[in-house]
Amino acid sequence: MKATEDPFMDTIIDEILKGYESYINRFNEFSQRAPINFRQRNWNELQQNHKKRLRLYKDVLRLTIQNCQEILSDRCGDKALWSDLKTRYSEAIAGRPDEELAESFFNSVIRKIFPRLSIDNDLMFVLPGRIRKPLEPDESLFHTYPGTWDLTIIFRKMLEDFDFGVPYYNKEEDIAFLVSGVKEVILTRYAPSLETKIQVLKNVFFRNKAAYLIGRTYIGGKWMPFLIPFVHNEKGVFVDTLIFNPNIMSGIFSYTRSYFMAEIKVPAQVISFLTSVIKNKKIHELYNAIGFNKHGKTEFYRDFLEHLSNSGDQFVLAPGIKGMVMTVFTLPSYNIVFKLIKDHFDPPKNMTRLQVKEKYKLVSLHDRVGRMADTHEFENFHLPLDRIHPELLKELKNTANSLLEINGKTLIIKHCYTERRMEPLNLYLESCSLEEAKQVVEEYGNSILQLAQANIFPGDMMTKNFGVTRQKRVVFYDYDEIEFLKDMNFREKPKPTSYEQLYAAEPWYDIAANDVFPEDFKRFMIGRADVRAHFFQFHERMFDPDYWKQIQDTLKKGELIHAFPYPENIRFRPNEGI
Repeated sequence: MKATEDPFMDTIIDEILKGYESYINRFNEFSQRAPINFRQRNWNELQQNHKKRLRLYKDVLRLTIQNCQEILSDRCGDKALWSDLKTRYSEAIAGRPDEELAESFFNSVIRKIFPRLSIDNDLMFVLPGRIRKPLEPDESLFHTYPGTWDLTIIFRKMLEDFDFGVPYYNKEEDIAFLVSGVKEVILTRYAPSLETKIQVLKNVFFRNKAAYLIGRTYIGGKWMPFLIPFVHNEKGVFVDTLIFNPNIMSGIFSYTRSYFMAEIKVPAQVISFLTSVIKNKKIHELYNAIGFNKHGKTEFYRDFLEHLSNSGDQFVLAPGIKGMVMTVFTLPSYNIVFKLIKDHFDPPKNMTRLQVKEKYKLVSLHDRVGRMADTHEFENFHLPLDRIHPELLKELKNTANSLLEINGKTLIIKHCYTERRMEPLNLYLESCSLEEAKQVVEEYGNSILQLAQANIFPGDMMTKNFGVTRQKRVVFYDYDEIEFLKDMNFREKPKPTSYEQLYAAEPWYDIAANDVFPEDFKRFMIGRADVRAHFFQFHERMFDPDYWKQIQDTLKKGELIHAFPYPENIRFRPNEGI
């Protein structure tokens, strides 16, 4: 039943909707710039637009909250009013192509306005406002190519459909590469039939210096997904590779990578298509991947509540060495960790809680190049007290008591971060085989060097601060000491020239706060004896100050170093730079 008119409430609804529409319109404007940046090879502007788009939500929300507070005055905490507002708002957004995103915006508004609000589905969209059936992908969202066509004709038509506005480097060679890839991977296992068809999402996904087509082929009675990355150098646009491997595809949409830039008019439809293509990803991870991380946060919380209601295990301290800055706990049956900033930091840590928050904010706005985990930030996170293991509760009270509140049967955490759980690298190295250890220490070094190319210096590079993912990638997850690489001073250690200098208890030379001595990395990087030599040899350049300075020089020139999210050896033209 439609709510009766009320000018006061209608004014508030209009204000919230005006804020949301301002956000989504400007979000799309930034996304629409991506193909222009790709065409012009304007990588710096693309990166800047990406950061502006990330900041946009909070900027718009801040103004919306301010305006709503002025209208509400002393009624900010009126539950009956907010219950009616939710009903009216749900009616106002019904049928919007982005209805679910508009619900999350309402949640953000009430969470900031309503004093000490508990999670309450009567007042906010903890669950969707309306029952929405799972969507089948809309045929209008993708180009369809009949399987009865010759492969050469299919790919020639596909490259025509996706015209980037600049000449292809070598279109015929691209087509030959694509045809060969399909024959090698698909046609050696399945024979085409009258039902065979290829569908490619019309949305092009841009990130860093690459553009991605996302598609699927119906053959052998099932859908087989694929990705086609394009890059653009001074010679023109070209197809970089053709990817069928589901693990590589999943990695491209990983929580360790920056969000894609793509103009998306019906998010739920695009998510429906992506769900059929990118396996092993939850809905909230896909919303995050396409840039709607605030709604991804809503979807994560819904998934978490459902899991909580269908499980019975207790929250416990996360495995690994306890951190000096964060207290970290997990629910063993759920693949997430919760991180709380401690009330006091053990020496030698010398920073404030605000400074730690700023480091996490930096990561949220930065290119994570597949080597830093995405996080969600929560305030007043509610957990059932009887699910908190006594040892965990004791640890939380000892380390982060100022962030805790117990209200009846509920533990309220005033501020925390959630992050994908990974196996700490130091623990993984304790139990893995020698071959696995060699592979993972190579990954460990690659992680550090790729972060450097993205202008991130991890600071504390001990293995306990890195995690191993399901795909055996090594990811950094301890952000309290990160700095911009350009701000560091990489030096060789001065050689002693006297007996006193040689045996001095303390360094006899001046050391500035930003000085780094790469040769010292060997002292702490790998503790496992049988793999240390392999690591030092494989990543020999890591211990050379001149190598770090070369990366700095490239960054200072304003050049964006592209990190390929797939192996170099699968590129069609591995020697072609971008």
